[in-house]
Amino acid sequence: MTEKVERPNYYAIIPASVRYDNNLPGKASLLYGEITALCNQKGYCWASDSYFANLYGVSKQTIQNWLKALENNGHIVREVIYEEGTQKILHRYIKILVYPTQNNLHTPTQNNLGVNNTSINTTVNNTSNKKHSAANATPLVQLKKDFEEIWKEYPNKQDKGRAFNHYKAWRKKSVNHNNAYLFERLRLYKKHLAANPWKSPMNGSTWFNGRFTDDYELTSSGNSSNNTAPQTREDWFG
Repeated sequence: MTEKVERPNYYAIIPASVRYDNNLPGKASLLYGEITALCNQKGYCWASDSYFANLYGVSKQTIQNWLKALENNGHIVREVIYEEGTQKILHRYIKILVYPTQNNLHTPTQNNLGVNNTSINTTVNNTSNKKHSAANATPLVQLKKDFEEIWKEYPNKQDKGRAFNHYKAWRKKSVNHNNAYLFERLRLYKKHLAANPWKSPMNGSTWFNGRFTDDYELTSSGNSSNNTAPQTREDWFG
């Protein structure tokens, strides 16, 4: 029986990193947009290869090739849930990885998966560690992209290699460890440096080795009224 194709009435997101990725074949970028629409509707994308094949009028093999390309290039991650003790697939879901879209989409949980597939309610095994698994599953290519975004804003570009290793280890500890948090910490650190111009920025590898959690003094240590620090992101990064 052919799976019914329903076009969701939700907006799709195709960021520049996907639109201009020359490594993506065919309509893979459009497929990415469809995935974001489904993620915004339910909190995750559960659609099968047959669904997408019918939607775009191509073979399931073509869809598999597009999904593989999206995953290999760090735009999505696929996770499969098996029936406990077997290799029978109960559910597959797709998560968007490209920052910042991932912060606007919901990560699937045991509960919302159960709402849409009742057979999963009593057969999914070890889902309590899913958040930690998702963090560890972030592809290296995506971690590199995310790191480059914040590295280009850091004022002391020394020991980039070690800085990335620290960043990578920190990111893989939790899905809550993301660039949104680091950009806020960097904004505060730059504000601290502006208020204390006698201080030099830390070596890049030092700051990324957990020093971004420091408490920063945001007022000038001097008496000059000319030490007013910029207040907006544009002032800092513009």
